[in-house]
Amino acid sequence: MHAYREGTTVHIVIMGCGRVGSTLAHILEDKGHSVAVIDQNPEAFRKLRAGFKGRRVTGFGFDRDVIAEAGIEKASAFVAVSSGDNSNIISARVARETFGVDNVVARIYDPRRAEVYQRLGIPTVATVRWTADQILRRLLPEGAEPLWRDPTGVVVLAEVETGATWVGERVADLEEEARTRVAFLTRMGDALVPRGDTVIQDGDIVHVMARADELERINAAVAARTEGDA
Repeated sequence: MHAYREGTTVHIVIMGCGRVGSTLAHILEDKGHSVAVIDQNPEAFRKLRAGFKGRRVTGFGFDRDVIAEAGIEKASAFVAVSSGDNSNIISARVARETFGVDNVVARIYDPRRAEVYQRLGIPTVATVRWTADQILRRLLPEGAEPLWRDPTGVVVLAEVETGATWVGERVADLEEEARTRVAFLTRMGDALVPRGDTVIQDGDIVHVMARADELERINAAVAARTEGDA
């Protein structure tokens, strides 16, 4: 089993050298980690910068010989971000079940598949769902769409409009009145993890973590306080 500890240098294997894979490779290398990138198309490695020091391995990420050549046996993490859902999930399972890598992530375009694999213990990033959410947040009024949702769609992170009447009130009071959990505040452009006695200031943006089917009720509860005290 391979464990990751913050501050340590680790080896990470990435399958897929598209825009996401190459960007991850550069970021991880800049953070001091060793990186191996797998892609079935050797031309894909052109996306890596000239000074990239990591390993380039041509082949399929679910091929045991290929993944072994990439150093999977010493890897602390495996990331599958190729363009194919099947390839990504099979490779992630090989990394976890054959080579014992606990920290695996697979990009999945089909959110229905993402939910299934999430329940099987394979963390997934449902690209289509995430992209759709980001577009909707730009099209619809502020706070209408979640900032983030888990692959099953059950839990969301969302902004709530607090209004001026909540200024000076404690976060604990808002949590009690709206029956929700405040995840963090954005204050003057900086994120703040509040305590119960943290006081909401003018200009704060409140972010709650809640069930998706509770979001409408939470917004209504907060708005009722705002309207009632106006």
